[in-house]
Amino acid sequence: MTDTAADASPAATLQVIGGGKMGLALVGGLLASGWAEESAIVVVEALESQRAAIAEQFPAAVVREQPVAGVDTLLALKPWLTVEVAATLEAPGRVMSVAAGVTIAALEAVLPAGTPVIRVMPNTPALVGAGASAIAGGHSASSADIEWATGLLSSVGVVEVVSEKQLDAVTGLSGSGPAYVFLVAEALTDAGVRVGLTRATAERLANQTILGAGAMLAAGDESAAELRAGVTTPGGTTAAGLGELERHALRAAFQDAVIAATTRSEELGRS
Repeated sequence: MTDTAADASPAATLQVIGGGKMGLALVGGLLASGWAEESAIVVVEALESQRAAIAEQFPAAVVREQPVAGVDTLLALKPWLTVEVAATLEAPGRVMSVAAGVTIAALEAVLPAGTPVIRVMPNTPALVGAGASAIAGGHSASSADIEWATGLLSSVGVVEVVSEKQLDAVTGLSGSGPAYVFLVAEALTDAGVRVGLTRATAERLANQTILGAGAMLAAGDESAAELRAGVTTPGGTTAAGLGELERHALRAAFQDAVIAATTRSEELGRS
């Protein structure tokens, strides 16, 4: 339902400020997991057209233009808007932010003293319930606050608790990591075409291969090294392919990519 009254104060479990892809992915995950009832969710969105679309997608949620006071809050905004919006919040309860590069200190500086702040680095597979998120708590965040954030984000994937200084490394690994995997999928598809497959067939096989390998890794029964060894017969086809990847320093390339992305995240945080 839409709610434009300035003094409306619904009995909400959570308000999500920012009705973009990540904010709505988290709303969808929370509802699918049973974390909250739809009527207990407030979505705050500045754009009228987007508010109408959100109200259609989540008809029982409260959709409004301005934040509500006294409600646990998830800031799902672009980095340059996050601190500005946080400064307008009144008695916001817990505040969780997914904005890359916006530090806990920057949020604590504009929020009421003692507000529990949790900073999150999610990744885009959260859109399909397969995210990898890391969280770090601020000075006033208790273990109960961290447990709350972990439970919330677990609705769209796995969660790791880290120190804030480690979030740049998380950005370089899992934050940027989906793009590395998409590039691998592109490369495998192109390779399939080179050896005689149609592009459509190569793409389906490459994508399903990545999905299946990921599922085996997620099962956790064996390490990546053990799984790799399990499909590598000495002198066989896989060994030949792996030999070429090692010759082209694939491991070093991935390590350099993660290091470069981590360094860039650090630079953006300082700026």
